Amino acid sequence: MQPTETIHQFYARLRKTEAQGLPLNNAGSGHFNVFPRDTCYRTTPYGRRDFYKVSLVLGTGRLHYADKTIEMDRPALLFSNPVVPYSWEAVSTEQKGWYCLFTDAFVHPVERKETLQDSPLFQMGGMPVFFLDERQQEEVSYLFRKMMEEMASEYSHKFDLLRNYLHLLIHQAMKLRPAEEVERPAGAAARITQQFLELLERQFPIDTEETELQLKTANDFAEKLSVHVNHLNRALKEVTGKTTTEHISARVVKEATALLRHSDWNIAQIAYGLGFEYPAYFNIFFKKHTGLTPLQARNAIV
Repeated sequence: MQPTETIHQFYARLRKTEAQGLPLNNAGSGHFNVFPRDTCYRTTPYGRRDFYKVSLVLGTGRLHYADKTIEMDRPALLFSNPVVPYSWEAVSTEQKGWYCLFTDAFVHPVERKETLQDSPLFQMGGMPVFFLDERQQEEVSYLFRKMMEEMASEYSHKFDLLRNYLHLLIHQAMKLRPAEEVERPAGAAARITQQFLELLERQFPIDTEETELQLKTANDFAEKLSVHVNHLNRALKEVTGKTTTEHISARVVKEATALLRHSDWNIAQIAYGLGFEYPAYFNIFFKKHTGLTPLQARNAIV
């Protein structure tokens, strides 16, 4: 897995010379830019970026997102964020559409406390892809064309307008998501479950060998959430049907699988990164939950 890519590295990698001189606070607060997708490479490295990205993908390919592979076989709107690693592998020769990249500060001024991670579209563990019908594709294409037009304009308030176009894109996607997936959960058990799941996801991905899980047990999470471990377990059981330990184990297995699939780390490096004191403990844990040793799982992926 690659280290987190910065905006500077992104511009250098794609050799977008027309954008390299653009200040990273070009919008007054934060950064924004928009490009056609036919200037992209056909494959991108698997890893995190330190910026957000919304893409209209016209052309087929495979999105490797966290531990999933999503077949992009029809027009789609794709949301990616700094928390989740991903890569793109084009299938069709023609790759059309547009994408915009931006920072949290562009969307939310510094005096406000909200972040994009509060949005259902960018929350960890969510589905980043929204497939579009013909009408939806036309509506989204129009917004990207207006972004391209405005980005090239000399209008003094163009970034305010671009921010509005971005919000319209976000709302277009939110209309495509079922209402029950967008609503915040109500009730004490649901609230603590959401807090736990978000806290669990924030520890991932493990993208450097020096990174190590800080919260490893049910007690660790209960202490961080300022609740008794039994109360946390009851809440999770009530809402999800799984215990705290089951959630932690499943997420560690998910991350281990991603590292085995996409990184060149050896088994010991993965074990230490995931908080295991000895690689043997990791081997036992992984086989218990998957039926395979880490090495067998890695070889099966190849």
